Amino acid sequence: MLSFDHFLDLAERPLGTWPGALAVAAVVILVAIGVHRIGARILTRVARPYPLMSVVLRYIDTPALVLLIIAGIGFVIFESPDTMPFIAVLRDLETVALIAALTYLAIRSAGAVGEAIVQAHPLDAEDNLNARRIHTQARVLARSVMFVIFIVGFGAALMAFPSVQQIGASLLASAGVAGLVAGIAARPVLGNLIAGLQIALSQPIRLDDVVVIQGEWGRVEEITGTYVSIRIWDQRRLIVPLQWFIENPFTNWTRNSSQIIGTVFLYVDYRMPIAPLREELERILAHAPEWDGRVQVLQVTDATERAMQLRVLVSSFDSALNWDLRCRVREGLLNFVQAAYPQFLPRARADLSTDAHHVDFAPPLERTQASAPASTVDTPADPVASRGGRAGPA
Repeated sequence: MLSFDHFLDLAERPLGTWPGALAVAAVVILVAIGVHRIGARILTRVARPYPLMSVVLRYIDTPALVLLIIAGIGFVIFESPDTMPFIAVLRDLETVALIAALTYLAIRSAGAVGEAIVQAHPLDAEDNLNARRIHTQARVLARSVMFVIFIVGFGAALMAFPSVQQIGASLLASAGVAGLVAGIAARPVLGNLIAGLQIALSQPIRLDDVVVIQGEWGRVEEITGTYVSIRIWDQRRLIVPLQWFIENPFTNWTRNSSQIIGTVFLYVDYRMPIAPLREELERILAHAPEWDGRVQVLQVTDATERAMQLRVLVSSFDSALNWDLRCRVREGLLNFVQAAYPQFLPRARADLSTDAHHVDFAPPLERTQASAPASTVDTPADPVASRGGRAGPA
């Protein structure tokens, strides 16, 4: 049972006993919460005209509260006399907690700066090349800094325990083979970290870039500290390590600009006139919202034994629009040929005629069977042509 003298001693030296220390700690925690709320309101009003500062304050709000509470508890623990039970253990735990709170605040501060830079350069602009460059640099560098802060904080927390210091010293004393093994094991992590810094500075890829990797077409969706997530056109995700982009070649369709030229190939009969096709292409592009007005070309690029190859070049502001434009042009030109010139679709020709001046080296029986009226047959290679049009002259 507590005596009156005990209460007097508690009032004179509140940190000398556990009840007094707990009471002081509770008061300190309440004071820390009050200081945090008052300071947060004042800083929020000051930062209201500045959106970027508001982002930083929102990110560090919780870590600042945790740091104030841990610092207040630490004041109580370190001011308590050394004779209190378990005080040495609590001081070690308080040191680790304080280091963890500072690390948490530093990590969130680095993330806040990166997010503030990202929000200052939105990606919804018509020409977002510069915004994508800044997004990539801000996110990759912020994550790299956060990783370094975490490693430093973790090491500082371990060094707070004397036993761990001794273990570390003994490991350093015998760090021959162990250091080599650790270096080999950490090579992928360090390689990805260095690759992330290279990507952030040189920027072979950026967020929302259109890339082709090992035959897969997609957009750069996310760049983390270890890998890049590629959103493929069919909504799959291709996960590629950061180091792969430094060591292997790949295609980037939006490296300097999102504008792109697409190709459409058509095959028609040799008798197909080219001028009506050019006029139809001009008409299709005039009503195509995907066309940016830069490139409009229709040329005969090859001539095989069966048909002519036509190549159409059309341009768009980005690759997604160009894909739709290519499909629109291909469908429009095919519909035009089927409706206006069905007889000029690709055909397979066979000449079955016999000529008096033609020397036939076939056996007599085969020559007798082959003596048929002279004729030339045009066989449509397209079922649409066989249904909709008449056969043209051979």
